[in-house]
Amino acid sequence: MPLELLFHPAVVLVLGALLLPFVPRSARSTWVVAASILSLAAIWSTGLNTVLNVRIMDYELTLLHLDRLSRVFGTIFALIAAVAGIYALHVREPGQQCAALLYAAGAQGVTFAGDYFTLFVSWELMAVASTFLVWARRTPEAEKAGMRYLLVHIFGGGLLFVGILLHFHSGGSLAITRLYPDGALSSYLILAGVALNAAVPPLHAWLADAYPKATVTGAVFMSALTTKTAVYVLVRVFPEWELLLYFGVMMTLYGVVFAILASDIREILAYHIVSQVGYMVAGVGIGTEMALNGTTAHAYSHILYKALLFMGAGVVLQTTGKSRLTELGGLAKAQPLALWLYMVGALSIAGAPLFNGFISKGMVVAAAAEAHRDWAVLLLLLASVGTFLSVGLKLPYLTWFGKDRGLRPKPAPGNMLVGMAVAAFLCVLYGVAPSLLYRILPFSVDYNPFTAYHLVEATQILIFTFVGFWIVLEKMKAEATITLDTDWLYRRWAGAARRLFVDRVEAFFDRVEAFAFQVVHGASRYRENPIALFDRDGGLKPYDPDGYRPSMRLMIGLVLLSFVLLLSFGFILWV
Repeated sequence: MPLELLFHPAVVLVLGALLLPFVPRSARSTWVVAASILSLAAIWSTGLNTVLNVRIMDYELTLLHLDRLSRVFGTIFALIAAVAGIYALHVREPGQQCAALLYAAGAQGVTFAGDYFTLFVSWELMAVASTFLVWARRTPEAEKAGMRYLLVHIFGGGLLFVGILLHFHSGGSLAITRLYPDGALSSYLILAGVALNAAVPPLHAWLADAYPKATVTGAVFMSALTTKTAVYVLVRVFPEWELLLYFGVMMTLYGVVFAILASDIREILAYHIVSQVGYMVAGVGIGTEMALNGTTAHAYSHILYKALLFMGAGVVLQTTGKSRLTELGGLAKAQPLALWLYMVGALSIAGAPLFNGFISKGMVVAAAAEAHRDWAVLLLLLASVGTFLSVGLKLPYLTWFGKDRGLRPKPAPGNMLVGMAVAAFLCVLYGVAPSLLYRILPFSVDYNPFTAYHLVEATQILIFTFVGFWIVLEKMKAEATITLDTDWLYRRWAGAARRLFVDRVEAFFDRVEAFAFQVVHGASRYRENPIALFDRDGGLKPYDPDGYRPSMRLMIGLVLLSFVLLLSFGFILWV
């Protein structure tokens, strides 16, 4: 059993994170890519329907359940972790590298979990690891956004945990099985916890708040993992919940509208995650085999092209230090390769023929038509218009063309462009050879995306949207705006919550940390070269209360995670 556990896709990534500090500094970035590839190899070297159980007291946990559904999601999670690792090869911060590996491990843990306890622990691991990718930006805005992000996800984890408790004590199985809309409170609490991670409005504002403030490379991992892991759980547990169809269609339009209003390029892309995940949520709500195949295929495609789009925006931010459309323009001559690679992602998300969004989004729309949901078909197609308008036209035009603001970007690290090229290649590969994806979907596929009707439909949307954009081009000006969303509600009481909870926790850890530093200082006073915590005179460096404290923020996150784990073990002992 221990030997089998070592080949678990999530365990491979956890081991990669734990061993990373012992890897030579120059090889650590490559180590992240290698660990991701090994996780992918572990998936495909394990046979279908493999189950790995472990017994804790009177309960049997299923740490690994590999079937067709978990395999396709696990495959894209490992694949995008490797591609994002290539994009981040220039990063030399071991904290970011460990966090990225643990984040991907959490996603794999959820994907292959066969019981709710394993799912929950992996769920919370994702929350804490991804929070560090926001804090690692080391700006005051990132610090605050990271804290909001963590607290919101701990709240979502609490909903999930209470739902699991109620489900189990009402006679439900600890094993992950399909739930039905029978009015059980436990089912709706589990759904609410999952919906928060899926960014279903009004539980979505954390996404547009935190993703634009994460590190350049961290945002790529975040764009791929959290929401799509939630989509996987929806497909596994909540198919044919009618409520999800309505919420999903609403998401497609909601995200598009707010993306058009946003002015930060990564915020625009973040809102389009809400919109694109809406197609997947709607597919789960329809619940037919074709719809669930479409949801799975679109999640797979979305991870690739959304990561590519965030990579393009990251290149701009990395080389100019700017991310707002009001500060960008005239970069096309300096960054032609980044522009064209970005446009591959833009055409993919717009559903252009021969790109991967075309072969997956069309399947969801066709499933809605097959289920006689004509109103949903119309609104989903309308959302496609807004998608191409904002991501495929407005954003690239105002960023790389438009008014030249005198920016002279420095050269982007070569590995960033290589990472973009790999993602762009995969977007085109699946677009021209959809059978590569269709053959690994959960159910057999009887769908041809290259029908005359679908080709004409997609082409008309692209052409008429482009013509409309060209007509109003002179009025397409970026404005320095602040987007008000549902996060306004909890920002109102965030200050009071911080004073009551976070500031007190920080003050406690300040005292503990100061004491620990003094102990270390006393133990090292005879050393010739004092450790970096002390100044040249051997005294303790003064504490700057306004400075960024990564260790402090990480400590708070670990305490919250420990609290969750204690609850989890309490659950096992209690039930």
